[in-house]
Amino acid sequence: MPHTAPRSPMRQVGRRLAYALACLFATVGIVWADRGGYHDNAGGTMSFLDCLYYATVTLSTTGYGDIVPYSAGARLTNVLLVTPLRVLFLIILVGTTLEVLTERTREQYRQQRWRSSVRDHTVIVGYGTKGRSAARTLTGHGVPAKNIVVVDPEPKAVDAAVAAGFVGVTGDATRNSVLMRAEIQRAKELIIAAQRDDTAVLVALTARQLNPRITIVASVREEENAPLLRQSGANAVVTSSGAAGRLLGMSMLSPSAGEVMEELITYGSGLDLIERPVTKAEAGRAPREIGDLVVAVKRGHRLLDHDDSEAAVLQLTDRVIVIHRVDRRDPIPPGQR
Repeated sequence: MPHTAPRSPMRQVGRRLAYALACLFATVGIVWADRGGYHDNAGGTMSFLDCLYYATVTLSTTGYGDIVPYSAGARLTNVLLVTPLRVLFLIILVGTTLEVLTERTREQYRQQRWRSSVRDHTVIVGYGTKGRSAARTLTGHGVPAKNIVVVDPEPKAVDAAVAAGFVGVTGDATRNSVLMRAEIQRAKELIIAAQRDDTAVLVALTARQLNPRITIVASVREEENAPLLRQSGANAVVTSSGAAGRLLGMSMLSPSAGEVMEELITYGSGLDLIERPVTKAEAGRAPREIGDLVVAVKRGHRLLDHDDSEAAVLQLTDRVIVIHRVDRRDPIPPGQR
């Protein structure tokens, strides 16, 4: 799959077509300027249509022979001007065909190679503000960009994702075929950052049908749609309007608390809220005795508060949610996200 922004195929074809038309009209102009030196077997003088016809069959090397240059000047013009234009026209035509075929073959090879090797990747549906932020957070926490697939119906959004190093798939994620192109059946995680809540519900239903084991995190605009999205298969639902409203209220009551919360949810700003495994050195110790500030302890499928009596001693199989001081020169390893 590509990892750089592709040039628009239609723009390339349009440019080549413009060059070909320029060769054609240049030939028409040359023939029209010296139309008295040409003989039309059908009789009569050379009209503009006759000149256009002659230029077309000449550049395409068809050459029916019904119109021929008979004067010395017309023949010399054909040798010095029309023939180079014919060669240039053929180069443009053949070059465009070969480039399209080569690019298509290369793209198919890249897709087959990517599909044969990709496993446990993350699919992000929607590359708007929420999707871009989610992708930056994942890469900031150590997820390789090549393991993130962005699906969006807008080609410009997909081009932007590819330019950022991600794999891009253009299409409607509510369709099975589009999600299968993103290899959803072998993906580990799905982030739904669609613009509409009904779209998010349909994507969750489709993805859950194709991959029953995938972890789905989805965003909705309205709180009332969150239960429906959970019923559709989402493991976690974030209400964007509700989260923004709570942050606004917190910032109004305590601007400092609002700044700290914003810093916690913005990767790389100093303080990060992360989930990571307990290290061997931390096992057997109390949560307050480790370097990071422990907020909660995840033990099996249970989430324990940091001051819960059951979490008084950390176990090696535990995971901890901590507030971590980020050193930008030392990114968080993938296992600690």
